[in-house]
Amino acid sequence: MTQIKMTVQEHIAILTISQPPANTWTTDGLIRLRNLVLELNSDPDIYALVLTGEGDKFFSAGADLSVFADGDKGTAAIMAMAFGDAFETLSEFRGVSIAAINGYAMGGGLEVALACDIRIAEAQAILALPEAAVGLLPCAGGTQNLTALVGEGWAKRMILCGERLDAKRAEAIGLVEQVVEKGESFNAAIAMAMSVAKQSPSSVAVCKQLIQAGRAMPRNQALPIERELFIGLFDTEDQSEGVTAFLEKRPAQWKNC
Repeated sequence: MTQIKMTVQEHIAILTISQPPANTWTTDGLIRLRNLVLELNSDPDIYALVLTGEGDKFFSAGADLSVFADGDKGTAAIMAMAFGDAFETLSEFRGVSIAAINGYAMGGGLEVALACDIRIAEAQAILALPEAAVGLLPCAGGTQNLTALVGEGWAKRMILCGERLDAKRAEAIGLVEQVVEKGESFNAAIAMAMSVAKQSPSSVAVCKQLIQAGRAMPRNQALPIERELFIGLFDTEDQSEGVTAFLEKRPAQWKNC
């Protein structure tokens, strides 16, 4: 069973994929990830989430391919559903999710990073979606999320041609937002997550909703919703606190409501 270890540091939930030697995913681990994110969504004190892998070689190598060795379609359907439910729930986390990619991120390991809002990769990290090389395809949002981030051409190079990227190239094409030295992804992710606490969590939630809506919603539909959600923030205590704190030249004390 894939273990997802969770700790909390101030307003940050830290989730660590712990399944030696390569931090692979199982159905139980995916269900646990989904359930943890749902729990965090209901905790008003959590503003950000950092996801990383245990050890210094693998962020996550994705699914354990031995699960599919017998060619059973029922098993494949169960795994596909578990992957989809877990990573879509992560993508919909109301706060900011940051992947600290501390090594190889392959297949479902890259797909879980793609489900996060921001990706920080260590210099030695290798990122790939190699499923087609074993007769499969990325079924946990990879074809859609990768294309949204890097465009159709690079998505085809990675998925159709099996191209693996180092961290430097991944940053250059927009697959990751920051590259750090080996061993520093977690600290960089925590520092970024700490900056989230300076923002109104109520504002962050609706801003994230709007940004992600742009993937599928025409601009002329999104713009009116943007204005509606702006007005809706005036129903929150955070809006009043934010403006008052600014005028009084003091840090805001957010309530996430």
